[in-house]
Amino acid sequence: MSLEKPYLDIPGTTLFDMDQTRIGYHLNQFCMSLMRAENRKRFLANQRAYLDEWPMSEEQKLAVMDADLNRCISLGGNIYFLAKLGATHGKSFQQMAGSMTGKTELEYRDMMIAGGRSVEGNRVIGEDGDAQAHRQPQGSGTGKLLD
Repeated sequence: MSLEKPYLDIPGTTLFDMDQTRIGYHLNQFCMSLMRAENRKRFLANQRAYLDEWPMSEEQKLAVMDADLNRCISLGGNIYFLAKLGATHGKSFQQMAGSMTGKTELEYRDMMIAGGRSVEGNRVIGEDGDAQAHRQPQGSGTGKLLD
């Protein structure tokens, strides 16, 4: 029996709860492996071969190879672990966040300086059931780190 999760109904948001932790465990451990220079070098030399060493789902592996951060998050990735993937590709956290919102780094920076995204529509409860990324499309951002 699953627990009642009223917090799932936040449009455009995937909450990293215990279920997401379980789903993304190996994805996040892979990201942590990128803290070692030799692992970053091996990953960049042959991403598929390196990912095949990890018991991740095929969908997770494809999201990593596509550098699709929004998809990685919907598949259990935690942004703080995914930051290691971004750094491996030479991207700052600001560049990563911009890619996830469909903005350039400068557009994202300017938006945040101006006070962030508008909250209009972000707090609607019951929008087509719930708002989890794997059940509902995310916003306009591609989420692809290498765009």
